[in-house]
Amino acid sequence: MKTKHMTKTRKDVTSLSDVTKAELEAWFDLALKLKAEQKAGKTHPILAGKNLAMIFQKSSTRTRVSFEIAMRQLGGGGLYLSGNDMQLGRGETVADTAQVLSRYCDGIMARVFAHSDITTLAKFASVPVINGLSDYSHPCQAVADYLTVLEHKGRLKGLTLAYVGDGNNVAHSLLFGGAKLGVSVTIVCPKGYEPQKSVVDQCIEDGKVTESRILVTNDTAAVKGADVIYTDVWASMGQEKEHETRVRLFKDYQINATLMAKTGKKDTLFMHCLPAHRGEEVTDAVVDSPNSVVFDEAENRLHAQKAILVSLMAGR
Repeated sequence: MKTKHMTKTRKDVTSLSDVTKAELEAWFDLALKLKAEQKAGKTHPILAGKNLAMIFQKSSTRTRVSFEIAMRQLGGGGLYLSGNDMQLGRGETVADTAQVLSRYCDGIMARVFAHSDITTLAKFASVPVINGLSDYSHPCQAVADYLTVLEHKGRLKGLTLAYVGDGNNVAHSLLFGGAKLGVSVTIVCPKGYEPQKSVVDQCIEDGKVTESRILVTNDTAAVKGADVIYTDVWASMGQEKEHETRVRLFKDYQINATLMAKTGKKDTLFMHCLPAHRGEEVTDAVVDSPNSVVFDEAENRLHAQKAILVSLMAGR
């Protein structure tokens, strides 16, 4: 299956930092096509006979289910490998693991702690490697996020997304994607929890081409005019010891009715990559409001990842 802009030059998706606008748009086109046809009952055995190794150092609901179902719907298979199964980087080196799995499988998806594990897998694997999450980047999530915004707003260029919370891997990927797509991205976070400067600097440069404005601030008033408000958990997996400290520091950054009203718009979408800690980073009233698209967003992980899988693995 082909769609406009589709290219076979890309081997891996480790971050959106080097993904092009054309590639993102091709994924959106294909995801929407596959989604509509799937719901109409059409099957897509595009990856028949293909198998995806799925490495999980971090447990997950959405990542595991969406990738496993994606491979099944595309006619292939997904093999779940837990951190205990793999002993990645502890028993066998990451480089050796990449080369071994390349002899068995047609692609590798990994959800890890250190981004260096992703880049090492990509360097030594002869099959495509997809970042299912690392401490630096969460590219598949951001593709699903912007796909969801496109569905609800009908466009991306010229919109403003305000991310409120920790300047983490999700914030990085939203910045990379927004800058390439012409979406202005404002990161609103407590002092000391800003996204990496190198990420912000690259996105400012990328944004000059697409007219995307990038802003990092500690002031929640900066959400004014936002078409989308986005948040994530305050303490990610592996940061449990920081939880109480973060709750105290982030309390003024909770997404509630008062903060949503600061946008000055009645149709501002609320987004969250889930799982949500209700009562911490967001209130029940916001998650369950008509403006919330968190479950559309979760569903679109499936469709966005199917597009990515097809673009990387079909015909190899």
